[in-house]
Amino acid sequence: MKLITIHQPNYLPWSGFFHKWMISDAFIILDTVQYHKNEWQNRNRIKTAQGAQWLTVPVTYRFPQTIQEVGIASKPWTRKQIAAIEQNYAKAPYLDQYWPELKAIFEQPWENLCALNVAMIRTLGKMLACEAPLLLASEMGDISDDPTLRLIELCKVLHGTAYLSGSEGRNYLQPSTFQDANIELYFQQVEAPVYPQLHGDFISHLSVLDVLFHCGDTAIDIIRNMGDKTP
Repeated sequence: MKLITIHQPNYLPWSGFFHKWMISDAFIILDTVQYHKNEWQNRNRIKTAQGAQWLTVPVTYRFPQTIQEVGIASKPWTRKQIAAIEQNYAKAPYLDQYWPELKAIFEQPWENLCALNVAMIRTLGKMLACEAPLLLASEMGDISDDPTLRLIELCKVLHGTAYLSGSEGRNYLQPSTFQDANIELYFQQVEAPVYPQLHGDFISHLSVLDVLFHCGDTAIDIIRNMGDKTP
């Protein structure tokens, strides 16, 4: 079985994003679909002494641009985010292990949101020992606009025999369409991991930065063991 997973390029994604990558044979970044405001492509959360805090990239978006077309607004956002991370994770035991490489990405003059997200995702994936190839849908030729056929065609480009969906896929994917295409359909089944955190009571579903800075290399096993796939 060659298992393919496909996901939009989220900003500083949560642990479940990388769990899908870890258990797949190839990971496709779906950058060819329409961008949606106020979702996960341009923002995520970290933990502070006051609770969860959003880190948001300001964008220049005109409907109906795709994710790969969305620009980053010329506002002074990077300095504020760098300060927020450094201040709130100053006492995290593994900040110094990961932060210099990530900070260098923040400090580059980004103009395109997808390019920024992919750079962050690749670097975080390397830190988490994600070994499966990472590809961009926009570089894989002409693909159907139909939501289900798009997934099937992307799998076939890579000669995939199975597709891994997020758990929410049960609400809209058509298993018979995958069966007709001779592609097995699986769904990710995960529980948010619990691990030591700074700043009081545990908060789940934060950016993966949180588990990296608190747990170091053990974050790899924490994420890998947070779930599995089910038919």
